Amino acid sequence: DFSVMTDKRDVKNKYVVACSGGKDSVATILTALKNSEPLDEVVWVEVMFDKEHSGEVPEHRDFVYSSLKPFCENNGIRFTVLHSPKTYEDVFHQTFKRGKNNGKKYGFARALGCFVNKECKLKAFREYKRRQGSNVVFYVGIATDEPKRVKRLNGKTEISLLAKYGLTENDAVELCKKYNLLSPVYEISRRNGCWFCPYAKDKEILHFLKNNGDIFNKLIEWEKEENLSCYCMNFSERPSEIKARLLSANWNKK
Repeated sequence: DFSVMTDKRDVKNKYVVACSGGKDSVATILTALKNSEPLDEVVWVEVMFDKEHSGEVPEHRDFVYSSLKPFCENNGIRFTVLHSPKTYEDVFHQTFKRGKNNGKKYGFARALGCFVNKECKLKAFREYKRRQGSNVVFYVGIATDEPKRVKRLNGKTEISLLAKYGLTENDAVELCKKYNLLSPVYEISRRNGCWFCPYAKDKEILHFLKNNGDIFNKLIEWEKEENLSCYCMNFSERPSEIKARLLSANWNKK
């Protein structure tokens, strides 16, 4: 379905999609291909829970590696996976050096000012950007029905192809479905994020518990540690409390 992207190739600039694997960033890749926009590389940052386990929802991680990455490479686009030197486990056990929590461990991720996003994702991407130099244009997955977010882009080194071609969020979903590139994460969630995110809904957590209970139990072990600045996985509950509530509620429905 896609022509070779030679007619709009820009030798002066490098064109990159900063990709989460979600509907908008994947639709951005497809929009670039459909319209022969220059596109050299897709970059995805995988947040790691610990040295062995991913922090991504397992079905989403599998989708990225088994479907999205091969698709990009088969269409002549380099697909780069980035990892931060730090995992969630590393950051969880970091100690505050100043402020009201001075001397305490970071503990569980917070809803506002998420240190996991900063330490395990943004740092890796910022280092990537630093290495690229100045002649890089980033395609950002923001739909045309998100006008405030679109306006924040500078239009030169940050561009929304979805806005350029008038695609809404619903259009992005349909485009991904057309090419069988809609992440299965949307079958259990309206959002794409880490499985331990404080914004994760009960449905998401229960799904993870049923299929990856051994990994979730590691959070329960962490909550027993002393001197944490935050003991709650969400806004008010510890991991053990969330597990007990969800499994009890799920059992009672049977």
